[in-house]
Amino acid sequence: MALEHSDIQNKLVDNFELIVSNFALQHDIFTFEVDSKSVLEVMKFLKEDTQLRFNFLTDVCGIHYPDAEEDRQFAVVYHMHNWLDNVRIRFKCFLNPNDLEIDSVTPLFLGANWQERETYDFYGIIFKGHPQLKRILNMDEMVSFPMRKEFPLEDGGRTDKDDRFFGRTTDNC
Repeated sequence: MALEHSDIQNKLVDNFELIVSNFALQHDIFTFEVDSKSVLEVMKFLKEDTQLRFNFLTDVCGIHYPDAEEDRQFAVVYHMHNWLDNVRIRFKCFLNPNDLEIDSVTPLFLGANWQERETYDFYGIIFKGHPQLKRILNMDEMVSFPMRKEFPLEDGGRTDKDDRFFGRTTDNC
């Protein structure tokens, strides 16, 4: 019997009630939200439940939503895959910018090590219990987190960049 999205949702709601919410199908991937304080508990259940069997953590990444409500400005996104039924899920844990901490999932999936380090490096999200949380791609001396949207995309002071040379002019000359 194939694993259906309704089966996943029912098992999660039965076991976690208000900790999981906002179930939807987006781009053919079943998605939902998990309270950030319960990520380890929910992920362990998804991995070890004999029917769900989400035995592979595909990805961990961060997102910055600067215009969102304060307690939803940052998110950690997890993608998991059940190889036996070939079902994928995605869930988000939202974080307040004043408390950018979430439990590390490396005790469940060792492959999360580098993914969590990359998320820390680019967004400044702290993964509590991570075995070696330090920058992975940027210099250790950096004090900013470059994927946050508080930085401008272009340097407004550049003099070598003339929009006419890039086809971004409005005059019809």
